Amino acid sequence: MARLFGIEIPNEKRIEASLPYIYGIGQQTAKKILDQAGVDPDLRTGELSEEQLVKIAQVIQSQGVMIEGDLRRERQGAMKRLTSINCYRGQRHKRGLPVRGQRTRTNSRTRKGKKKTVGAKK
Repeated sequence: MARLFGIEIPNEKRIEASLPYIYGIGQQTAKKILDQAGVDPDLRTGELSEEQLVKIAQVIQSQGVMIEGDLRRERQGAMKRLTSINCYRGQRHKRGLPVRGQRTRTNSRTRKGKKKTVGAKK
C-alpha cells in the first residue's frame, strides 16, 4: 500500500478514488490535486512512481489543504467553543441531539441511540 502523510491508501484502486481515503480530501479536491500535480487520474495507486507520490504530497501542502490531525483538531476545537459559550448548537452537541434543526419526535435514531420506551406501565 502507498503511504501519503502516514495514511495507507489502497493500491488496487485508481488514484482519484484512493485520495479520498485521506480525511479532509473529497472527490473534487482529489481531482484538483491530480490536475495540478499532472498525474493521470486513471492510474492505479500501485502503478505510481515515487516521484508522482511526492509531487501529489507537495501539491496538497502547497494548496494548504487541511487534512487528518489538523482538521480533526480544528473541528473538535470549534465544537468545544460552541459548548463552552453555551449557544443552542453547543447545547445540542452536549445532549447528543441533531444540531441542524431536524425533527426528533420520530427520527434521529443515529444521534439519539437505541430507542428507550418511557411510561406504558399498567
